[in-house]
Amino acid sequence: MLLVDAHQDLAWNMLTFGRDYTLAAEETRHREQGSETPQHNGDTLLGYPDYQRGQVAVVFATLFAAPARRRYGDWDRLCYTTGEQAYSLYSAQLDAYHRLTDEHPEKFRLISWLDDLEEVLKHWEKLDEQEHPVGLVILMEGAEGVRHTDELEEWWQRGVRLIGPAWASTRFCGGTGEPGPLTKEGYTLLEAMSDYSFVLDLSHMDEKAALQALDFYPGKIVVTHANAVALLKGIESNRFLSDRLIRGLIERDGIIGVVPFNRFLVSGWTANDGREAVNLDQLVSQIDYICQIAGNPHHVGIGSDFDGGFGLQGVPAGIDTIADLQKLAPLLATKSYHDDDIAGILGGNWLQLLKRSLPE
Repeated sequence: MLLVDAHQDLAWNMLTFGRDYTLAAEETRHREQGSETPQHNGDTLLGYPDYQRGQVAVVFATLFAAPARRRYGDWDRLCYTTGEQAYSLYSAQLDAYHRLTDEHPEKFRLISWLDDLEEVLKHWEKLDEQEHPVGLVILMEGAEGVRHTDELEEWWQRGVRLIGPAWASTRFCGGTGEPGPLTKEGYTLLEAMSDYSFVLDLSHMDEKAALQALDFYPGKIVVTHANAVALLKGIESNRFLSDRLIRGLIERDGIIGVVPFNRFLVSGWTANDGREAVNLDQLVSQIDYICQIAGNPHHVGIGSDFDGGFGLQGVPAGIDTIADLQKLAPLLATKSYHDDDIAGILGGNWLQLLKRSLPE
């Protein structure tokens, strides 16, 4: 079954830590031994050979930079204080994806148009081929890189296809840990995004802003990486999804990418608990919870956020690299999910969304 991962901060890792995702995760871990990188971001979970073993056909690859007030630490160089800086950082990351796909077209290809997606998927259908290209769909996480809505045409022409207005709060809306509704600029951004048929990503948006966006935005809407707060007892954070927001997204025919991060699966988990304290059953519970609300398996997928502030040390036991997400298939089967349902959850639901949203 093909796997689609709706959230990976590849360019941030490439430019911050110099990670080379043409290599296997094991090789990158070996290279980083003794460096500070694992201390800041954990041991990597990603690499081209691991994508092949896990049949990862498509990845939503992000443009991401933190505002300086929320930087990860003194080592975090990719952070901004002004819109000009955000634009520059996001542009540099987009250039990094273009270099990656230009230099390694046999391994990575940009997906900007429907034909691009179909070409990648046809290659994965070739059973006589041992290796296949991984398609990259560009997602802008936090829209501060858009200095003015007139620039949306530039980002569109350069290949951006999804935009999430927030990470922390932005001038567009409240974000994680910083509540607030859509602002006037937020409504203006959404209106302009609809002219280009960008997919709107509600991840990290404060719930009030997300609910307003569900009512206002006419285009496709998703949550690339977030889990249901109902399964995280005692946690009060606007980073997670309430049942109200989940139902609203389902009504808009959206998809939610669940996150295999231990702190997003078990309330109060810390690194001191060890990764063995969490297993893939908790991730399956998140998947099943959304399916039960929807009444079907068509509104959930994977949004791993791997290498996005955590690595091997922060994921459930049973996961060594992204290839191990294929272990979800037999676990879902034990819950009476049929093969077609499982194929949709692992990747098919995201692929259908892309087929409906990518321009011809």
